[in-house]
Amino acid sequence: MDSRDMQVIGLCRFSYPALGGFQVEHDSPETRAAYLYDPARIDERFRMFEAFTLPALHAQTDPDFTFVVVIGEDFPAPMRDRLEALLKDLPQTQIQAWPSGPHREVMRDAINVARDDRKAPCLQFRMDDDDAVSVHFVERLRALAQECRPLLRHHPHVAFDFNTGWVASPGADGIRAAQVTEALWTPALAMSAKGQRRNTIMNFGHSKLGRFMPVVSLPTPHMFLRGHNDHNDSRQKENIRRFKLEPLDTEGEALFRAEFNVDADAVRTIYTRA
Repeated sequence: MDSRDMQVIGLCRFSYPALGGFQVEHDSPETRAAYLYDPARIDERFRMFEAFTLPALHAQTDPDFTFVVVIGEDFPAPMRDRLEALLKDLPQTQIQAWPSGPHREVMRDAINVARDDRKAPCLQFRMDDDDAVSVHFVERLRALAQECRPLLRHHPHVAFDFNTGWVASPGADGIRAAQVTEALWTPALAMSAKGQRRNTIMNFGHSKLGRFMPVVSLPTPHMFLRGHNDHNDSRQKENIRRFKLEPLDTEGEALFRAEFNVDADAVRTIYTRA
């Protein structure tokens, strides 16, 4: 078993109107879709996707991965056109449109649609549409899976938690950010599934993976960006956790370019255009 033979799949839920899967509840799929497709909210998601998520995927030092973007079948045509335009230069992408359905089941099926029939374990990661991973993420994930081959042989699933990164907020003035180390956050969290196992990383609550499988944690620095903005689902309730974000200085901006392919000047442009 060699990690170079393992399929790597990343999944991103792009404003998909799931049943469940959100901390903010809605009365019906139609109500949820209206919330998700609100013009101000969806514009913010597109800008963060362009500013954070995509640059890092474009620059992966190991480009052998599949990136599944899940949208609703009712995703408005102009929004789909905008999404396809952003993704046209990322050949690893599969856009999958699904009817509204139970969150975990639909996400599981979306990953399994993308899986091929190879016998080696499948390495899977999940991210929100305002997150990013290090440009070395796929390469380092394969390297860690290679080191952990005995675990992968003996367990149906193994989790890999790169637990050190940044909370960051883009805007017209650039990027504000804070370094963090957090266990089992979704950015830069991955899982292996044995060849015939159809359970996926989406079958488990990310904070509870240690109840179901071994978890290997690595405090490798600068492995993720967690996007921070007013439309985060996790920020819509009371008593939310707050982070003290500071503007990146010249050294910080250089680090973000090197580690995430995120350019502060490009971010300013994205957030100042109409």
